[in-house]
Amino acid sequence: MKRSTQDIFYSKSTEDTARFAKAISHPVRLAILKYLSNQSCCYNGDLMEIIPLAQSTISQHLKELKAAGLIIGEIETPKVKYCIHQENWKEAKKLFEKLFNQDFSKISCC
Repeated sequence: MKRSTQDIFYSKSTEDTARFAKAISHPVRLAILKYLSNQSCCYNGDLMEIIPLAQSTISQHLKELKAAGLIIGEIETPKVKYCIHQENWKEAKKLFEKLFNQDFSKISCC
């Protein structure tokens, strides 16, 4: 079986790190994660009270966080309840710690 270029250069952990990094790369998403980290859960409407953005904008940010696996959402008609996905959050933390603990000081450039 022929391996793709991506398979040769990127490991699954590299792809996971990039997915999590992309998800948290927006200040609103960071605010949502910080808020959720202090709650057992929250409803979509709760976020509209603390984040001064349109509901559609908040929903788009929630969609990105959910697609990355950092949060989970449950429909409780007529609301959607969101919580931190604990297992994936621990994995993201482990991956970022691994990345930031790499010693790049030995590399000289320019």
